[in-house]
Amino acid sequence: MIDWNTTYAAIWRQRKEYLRPVKQIDPIRLQQLLGIDIQKQQLCANTLRFLSGQPANNALLWGARGTGKSSIIKALLNEYKDRGLRLIEVDKKDLIYLPEIVDDIRDLPKRFIIYCDDLSFDTGDTLYKPLKSVLEGSIELPPENVLFYATSNRRHLLPERMSDNLDTQLIDNEVHYSDTVEEKISLSDRFGLRLAFYPQHTQTYLDIIDSYFVDYAGDRADLHKQALDFSHQNASKNGRTAKQFYNAYGHK
Repeated sequence: MIDWNTTYAAIWRQRKEYLRPVKQIDPIRLQQLLGIDIQKQQLCANTLRFLSGQPANNALLWGARGTGKSSIIKALLNEYKDRGLRLIEVDKKDLIYLPEIVDDIRDLPKRFIIYCDDLSFDTGDTLYKPLKSVLEGSIELPPENVLFYATSNRRHLLPERMSDNLDTQLIDNEVHYSDTVEEKISLSDRFGLRLAFYPQHTQTYLDIIDSYFVDYAGDRADLHKQALDFSHQNASKNGRTAKQFYNAYGHK
């Protein structure tokens, strides 16, 4: 049994079917995340409502890779763990255990965010069905002390194809989606807060580089050139690439 007074986060382990307490939490803080101020503001506001016992929404953070979607959720824990926030990470393939996980925590005094990283489903995948019941409840209302936050590269979580739109009709100037499209939209609609993360501009990337190289004593312009060359090799300019560049060159 986890003592949630001293444990701030846990990860579900499928093979042993238990929550493993996290002893070394990623120390990232909100102020370290640059270029996503609007997303931080909205997610923090939603989380604060949740912590104060007010109605709050499940959140889907979707968009470009490496733009801070996962980091912002980990930073939320560091920001609010002293106010009773706890984090449980569940892999997509373990969503079938979600009702049992929720049953074990729904009557506890702490406030829990259940977090699923890189959430998406393939055609014919049924793993999203337990998620639907937790997001909106079934015969039993969703617990007041649990929210679900997920990150994804897909806005609607399920794959979208042009053929899905063939049965969509326009009736009396109103769009009536096909059953396939309705099914795909209905899942993401259960997230009342949907935040988009777009590819970051070059200047934002360089600002992140500078945040890692605060004490750099060399030529800053040359550092930026090396960082841009590194981003071109990796075909991306984002926070993840900036951290990788620092890991490769920051201690020389």
